[in-house]
Amino acid sequence: MIDIAILNKLNAPTKEERLANLAEVLKTAQFPPMVPQYINNHIHTTYSFSPYSPTAAVYAARMEGLCTAGIIDHDSISGAREFLEAAKLVDMPVTIGMEARITMDGTRMEGRRTNNPDQVGVSYMTIQGVPHNKIDTLTEFFKPYQAARHARNRAMIQRINALVGVELDYDRDVLPLSMAAENGGVTERHLMYALAIELVKQVGKGQGMIDKLTQVGMTLSEKQKAMLLDTEYPFYEYDVLGMLKGTFVPKIFIDATDECPKLADMVKLCNEIDAFLCYAYLGDVGESVTGDKKAQKFEDDYLEEVFECLKEEGVKAVTYMPTRNTPAQLERLRSLCDQYGMFQISGEDINSPRQIFVIKAMENPLFQNLIDATWKLIEHERNT
Repeated sequence: MIDIAILNKLNAPTKEERLANLAEVLKTAQFPPMVPQYINNHIHTTYSFSPYSPTAAVYAARMEGLCTAGIIDHDSISGAREFLEAAKLVDMPVTIGMEARITMDGTRMEGRRTNNPDQVGVSYMTIQGVPHNKIDTLTEFFKPYQAARHARNRAMIQRINALVGVELDYDRDVLPLSMAAENGGVTERHLMYALAIELVKQVGKGQGMIDKLTQVGMTLSEKQKAMLLDTEYPFYEYDVLGMLKGTFVPKIFIDATDECPKLADMVKLCNEIDAFLCYAYLGDVGESVTGDKKAQKFEDDYLEEVFECLKEEGVKAVTYMPTRNTPAQLERLRSLCDQYGMFQISGEDINSPRQIFVIKAMENPLFQNLIDATWKLIEHERNT
């Protein structure tokens, strides 16, 4: 995590202020050397959910020694231009893209679990290597899907209020936490963050929060209790959010329907804008790295059938997270990518202040292909 005072400057209310503040910070900034193996193509910003604006994300990535970075936000690519401008200021090449949930209706994976913890029949996919002159095309395409998600979010807020006994208002308490006014995405994390803020207002931090979360049915580990007792942590509400997400999202979740594009439509769109549509491999989860994902089985039992589906539907790339899977999972996945001719891309999602931007696994020569792929994305964006 970068210095809080600098982070606040780089998270200023407007893009113009953020970039101007970055230019000022750079006058005295001392960056470490860039490490050629350090790349991360899946950094979330405030345009979905993150403690980092696009400007702050670029600065933080560079401060950790990354040689390149990539922006990925849920249902939105509206932070991409700021990300590109900030990258130019710090003299770091970057790549841009976004993430979306795709309905698998009409495919052989219809009604089956793939990589989505919350819903069967819906898969997370990323759009990578987006040509810079196609940002507006993606923004316009996703506007109706964003509107549908707002409607579902409002319904889930009502469920939260009934379950926890609070009076959250979507317009008053949730939307101001997002970049929705600039076509940013609003996710379940925003709902849980609004709830976390409200609970802090009601019961405070420390033991009062432990008692409250226990009262509403949560079982807290000793590690979680220790985090809740750390009342000086500047991102306390983020920790509460992470704990709430695992317990309350399943209780208030409403299946997404109208907000999920069809796979055929996404393949067509990405072909038209010359971007890479990537299936985001998750794999069966044991202990969660980020602390907000429970142990759960996903697509491993029928992974070859997933690849058959991707091939049939015209998806030509797979993205995965080397430090979040076992060597056996990765060996199998990479072998299937080779077998089915899938372009391999890497990135590990950053959306919490406790995470680091560096993917240490990239130091392994085995993953040189993922580093090479990043530079291919950057070249593709520049030359398209």
